[in-house]
Amino acid sequence: MPIYKPTNSQPPAGLVLQPATLKEAALIADMHARSWAKAYRGILPDTYLDDELAGDRAAHWSTRFDELADGAGEVFIAYIDGKAAGFVCVIAPDETGSVLVDNLHAMPEAKGTGLGTAMLETAAKWAADRGAKNLHLYVLEPNVAAIGFYESRGWRLAGREDDTMGGINIIALRYTRPIG
Repeated sequence: MPIYKPTNSQPPAGLVLQPATLKEAALIADMHARSWAKAYRGILPDTYLDDELAGDRAAHWSTRFDELADGAGEVFIAYIDGKAAGFVCVIAPDETGSVLVDNLHAMPEAKGTGLGTAMLETAAKWAADRGAKNLHLYVLEPNVAAIGFYESRGWRLAGREDDTMGGINIIALRYTRPIG
């Protein structure tokens, strides 16, 4: 049974969006790695994407689920007609009242279906239920597809931060959006 039904968009038919459990950690890690391998090809080193990414994401989600179990946030997994199609991870409001959308990934076959928008609506509802006033996220500067997706949904550039990923220096763009 879905925990949330989007109201501001037309979600994909057959969508079930529910909190993920620890037993789905490996599935989340696999979806995360597959999404990055496609989205970040040409942005991050091929050696990282091909040889290290799967293990890196498995370790990340093993740790992340422990943190989430302690109240740090929530992961929602999306199923369309019983098949895993994406996930969104949200982190509890910070000192400014903003919730981090830590990850938002729709599998390639689900892109363009409204799934990403439905997952963002879930993140906003979860954040609002915790008294948050804003959402924020980070997107790699060369990831123009993701930037276009977020900007078309009302997200605004709020800053640039130096970071490292896959063993290289990158620029992460901070985007924000008020809730409501």
